[in-house]
Amino acid sequence: MNATQKFEERKFVIPELKGISKKTIDEHLKLYAGYVKNANLLLEKIGTYMQEDAEGNAYVIGELRRRLSFEYNGMRNHEIYFASLEGGAKTLSKTSPLKKILIDTYGSVENFIAGFKATAATTRGIGWNVLWYDRKNSRLLASWVDEQHFGLLNDCAMILGIDMWEHSYVADYQPSGKKQYIEDFFANLNWEVIEGNFADAVSSSK
Repeated sequence: MNATQKFEERKFVIPELKGISKKTIDEHLKLYAGYVKNANLLLEKIGTYMQEDAEGNAYVIGELRRRLSFEYNGMRNHEIYFASLEGGAKTLSKTSPLKKILIDTYGSVENFIAGFKATAATTRGIGWNVLWYDRKNSRLLASWVDEQHFGLLNDCAMILGIDMWEHSYVADYQPSGKKQYIEDFFANLNWEVIEGNFADAVSSSK
C-alpha cells in the first residue's frame, strides 16, 4: 500500500441470523464503514502534516497515529467478525487441521468453546474476545482485547473474534442478554471461514 492508496470498505452478504437482527447488523456495518473512512482520513492528515513540517507538527502527528491504531483495528476486527457470519452457519470439519490443533491445545473443541464463551461473558468492559494463531511458535492463543486496540498480541493472526461492545447486542438482547448473544453468535458461526483464517495464518508464517 503506497501513501495515496486507500483502504476499501468490504461488502458482506450476511443471511438472516438467529437472535441477531438485520437492523443490528445494518447499523453495525455502518459503524465498520466509519472505521474505514476514518482510517483513510487519518492517514491523509498525517501525510499532510508530515509534508508541511514533520518536526513542528510532531505532537499533532503523534496523536493522529495514536488514533489510527483505534480506527485501523476497528476496521480489521470487524472484517473478521462479519466474514465469520457470511454463508450461513457451518460446522467445523472433522478432518480440519484447525480442529486438530484445538484438540491438542484445549483437550477438545468443546473445551475451547466453553472457555471462550465464559471469557466473553464475564470479562468486564468493552472489547473483543479473540482466538489468535501465534506464527512464531505455531500455536493457538486466546486473549481479551480492551476496546479494539489495547492488548493485541504482536505477530499473531486473528482467527476468530467476537465483538463484545454493547452495540453488537444490546438492541436485540438488552444488557442482561449478553450470554444469549454469545450463544447465538456461535450458533450462526461459519466455521469454514474460521478454518480459512487459520490456513491463511499458517501459510503466512512459512
